[in-house]
Amino acid sequence: MIQASGVIICLGYILGLLFTAVPQGGFWVLGLGVVGAIFFGRRRPNIQKSLQKKENSPAKTKTAPSLPQTTPHARVWLIAGVLGLLASLYFQLRVPEPEANDISKFVPSENANNQEQLFIVRGEVLSTPRITRSGRGQLWLQATQLDEVKNDNGSAGRTKGVTGKLYITVPLLQATGLHPSQQIAVTGVLYKPQPPSNPGAFDFQKFLQQEGAFAGVSGRQVNILDEGDKWGWWKVRQRIVRSQVRWLGIPEGPLVSAMVLGSKVVDLPYDTRDRFVQVGLAHAIAASGFQTSLILGVVLGLTSKAKKGTQITLGSIALILFLTLTGLQPSVLRAVIMGFAALIGIGLKRKVNQLGSLLVAAVLLLLFNPLWIWDLGFQLSFLATIGLIVTVSPITKRLEWLPPVIASSIAVPLGAAIWTLPLLLYVFSVVAIYTLPVNIISTPLISVISIGGMVSALVSLIVPEVGSTLANLLYHPTHWLLQLVEFFATLPGSTVAVGSISIGQMVAIYALIILTWLARWWQKRWWFAGMVALGLVFIPVWHSANTLFRVTVLAAGEEPVLVIQDQGKVTLINSGDEGTGRFTILPFLQQQGVNKINWAIASDFQHTGNSAWLEVLQRLPIGVFSDYSPTSENHMTSQVIQKEVQKVKGIYQPLSVGQTVSTGSAIAQLINDQLPILQLQILGQNWLLVGELKTTELYQLLKTGSLPRPQVLWCSGQSLKELIPALQPQVAIATSTNLDQKTLSELSQSQTKLFFTGRDGAIEWTPNGQFKTFIQAAENKTSVL
Repeated sequence: MIQASGVIICLGYILGLLFTAVPQGGFWVLGLGVVGAIFFGRRRPNIQKSLQKKENSPAKTKTAPSLPQTTPHARVWLIAGVLGLLASLYFQLRVPEPEANDISKFVPSENANNQEQLFIVRGEVLSTPRITRSGRGQLWLQATQLDEVKNDNGSAGRTKGVTGKLYITVPLLQATGLHPSQQIAVTGVLYKPQPPSNPGAFDFQKFLQQEGAFAGVSGRQVNILDEGDKWGWWKVRQRIVRSQVRWLGIPEGPLVSAMVLGSKVVDLPYDTRDRFVQVGLAHAIAASGFQTSLILGVVLGLTSKAKKGTQITLGSIALILFLTLTGLQPSVLRAVIMGFAALIGIGLKRKVNQLGSLLVAAVLLLLFNPLWIWDLGFQLSFLATIGLIVTVSPITKRLEWLPPVIASSIAVPLGAAIWTLPLLLYVFSVVAIYTLPVNIISTPLISVISIGGMVSALVSLIVPEVGSTLANLLYHPTHWLLQLVEFFATLPGSTVAVGSISIGQMVAIYALIILTWLARWWQKRWWFAGMVALGLVFIPVWHSANTLFRVTVLAAGEEPVLVIQDQGKVTLINSGDEGTGRFTILPFLQQQGVNKINWAIASDFQHTGNSAWLEVLQRLPIGVFSDYSPTSENHMTSQVIQKEVQKVKGIYQPLSVGQTVSTGSAIAQLINDQLPILQLQILGQNWLLVGELKTTELYQLLKTGSLPRPQVLWCSGQSLKELIPALQPQVAIATSTNLDQKTLSELSQSQTKLFFTGRDGAIEWTPNGQFKTFIQAAENKTSVL
C-alpha cells in the first residue's frame, strides 16, 4: 500500500508539470512544499502526548497509528516541492523545438503574386496512412532531404539536407499501399501551421507541436524510393482489420476493429466516430482501461486453475501484445501499467491499492514523456480511472435498493462522468445529455463486441478466413449498437452547449468533487456540492447570455459571416462555403453556449450553394430562415434547407431584393440582385458588406453613388483601394492582406481603421465602439499564462 509520503511525492511531480501553465510555476510548487513542511510536517506535542498515553494505556492495544503515518515528516514536503521544481525544468527540456536545419526553417514566405512554390521532400514513412475528413490520405514523414522544384520545367533545383517530422496529406490513391519504413519522395506545397483564427476552432499548430512537428506538406504526388521493411506491427494490424471488415462490411467491420485496437489506428468513418462522441461513448472506440480489464479478466478466468506463475506470464504476454498492437498511446500505457500492478498483487497475494497504482502509473508515464500532462486523452483517462476507483463504490451503496447489475451499470458511467465532465466542459463547452442511459444500455453490447473482436483478431492472425467467420457472428450486436447510437444522436437536444468555462471555474468544481470524496461533512451533503457546481457553470452562462451584445465577424474566407448575439438571441448572417459550418460556425456557437439560432440570413455572396447551412442545420435549429437567393442556381439546395427548417418548426422566408429583415437588433437588406451587396443597421450603426466585384462594376457603383456611406465596411482586400477613399468608413474589415506594400501604406495613412481576418482572425465589436481581434487576444492570454 502506497504511504502518505509516497502520495505527496507523486503529487509534487505531477503538480510541477501542471504548474508549467503559469510563469515560474515550478517555484510555486516549491513554495507549496515549504508551506507544507512548516504547517503539516512538524510534530505537535499535544497530539504526540495523546498518542503516547493511548499506547501506554493497559486497556488499549498498541495499534494506534504513529504520527508520521498521518502527518509526513517535513522533509517529505520539501522533497515534493523540489521534485515539482525539477519536473517543471524537465518539462521545458522536453518541449519540442525545431533544430537548426529543421524543414520548417525552409518554408517560403508568402509572395505578393500568391504563386505556390513546389518542393520535393524525401524521407521515411513513420505511420500507416489514414483518411482525413476531406478524403485525402494522411501520414507522418521523417524528412531527410528537400529539393526546390523549378517552376519552368518541374525539375528539382537545390538540394538541402534537413531534419524534422512532417504532417503529410496527399490524394487518397497516392497514399494507398504506403507503410512505415518506406523511403518516399513527396511533391507538394510546404507550409507552416497557423494558429486558430476563430474562437473554438481546432488549434492545428498546437496539435503538430505536441507531435513534435512544425510544418506540413500538401502533397500532389508520391514516388516510392525504397520499399523498406515489409513486416512490422502495422502488417499485423492491417491483417486484423481486413479480416474483420471482409464479411462484416462498413461501418460494422471498422467499428469492431476500433473497439479492439482503438480508433487511432483504424479508419473508422467520421460520421460514426462523431456520433459515438456526441452521445458520450467515445471511450468505447478508444483503446483504454476497458479493453485492458476485459483482456485480463478473460486470461485470468481461463487460467483460474493454473499456477500463479502461469497466470502472471500469460497475463503479461496479453498486456504486452495489446500494447504493441494499439501503439504507445498514453491511455493504453496507463491501463497496461495498472494491469501489471494487478498481476504483481496476484503474485504477492496482496490486494493492490488501486489509487496508489494509478499515481505510480501516472508518474512513470510522465517520466517517460512529461508532455503527456497536456494530452487530453491522458487527462480524461486518468480522471475517469479516479472516478471508477473512488466514486463508484459510494454511488453503488446509495443504489442498494436496485438489483446489483443495474446499480453497477449506473454507478460506473456516472462515476467516470463526474470526474471527466468539468474538463470536457472546459475544452468542448458541451454536455452529452443522454450519456448515462446510453452507457447503461450499451455496456452489454460493448462487452460482447469487444471480447468477440479480440478472439476474432487473434484467430485472424493464424487463419484469416476463420477470423472473418468469427467476426461475422458479431454483425447483429454491432448493428444494434450502431442503431442505438444513431437513435440517441438524433433525439432533440442530444448535446447541449453551455459555453466555455474558465480555468478558475473548472478548478473550483474539482475542489468540490475532492471535498465530497474526502470530507465527511461534504459526503453527507453531496447534493449541496452538486448544486454549487451547477451554479458555478450555469449562473455565469445565464448572466452572459442575458446581458451580452456582440457582433463577431468570423474569419471564413471570401464570404462575410457575421454572428450577432443580443441578450440571448442569436442572428447568423451567411454561412460560407462547404466546411465553414462544421469547422468555423458550429465550434464558435458551441463555445458561446448557443443551442438555437433565432434568425438566419442567407445572401450567398460567393455562390457556394448555401451548402454550409445544411451543416449548421444538422446540429442547431433555426427559428426564422430568410433566403435572398431562393430562385438562383442553388434552388435545389434552398428546397432542402426549407424542409430542414420546417422539420424543427422554423419559418422559411424567401426574400426579394430590397426587402428588409428585422431581427430586433439588426435590419438587413440586399440592395442589388446581381452584385453581392448587403446593408445592415446594427443598433443604429450602418454596416455595408460588399462582395467580390469586377473593377468596372465597382467604378460604376461609385460613379452612380449606389453605395451608401457606412461606419463599418466589409469587402475583399482588392476592393479596399477604391472603396476606402470613396466611402471613408470608420472601420474597414477585409479578408486578407494580399496587397502591395505601397497600397497598404497609403491605406494606413487614412482615417479608416483597418482589420484583416486573414491576419487578425475573427473581429469582435461591442456597443462601446471597440473592435477586438481574436488572434491578438489569444496571444495576450498565452503570454499571461
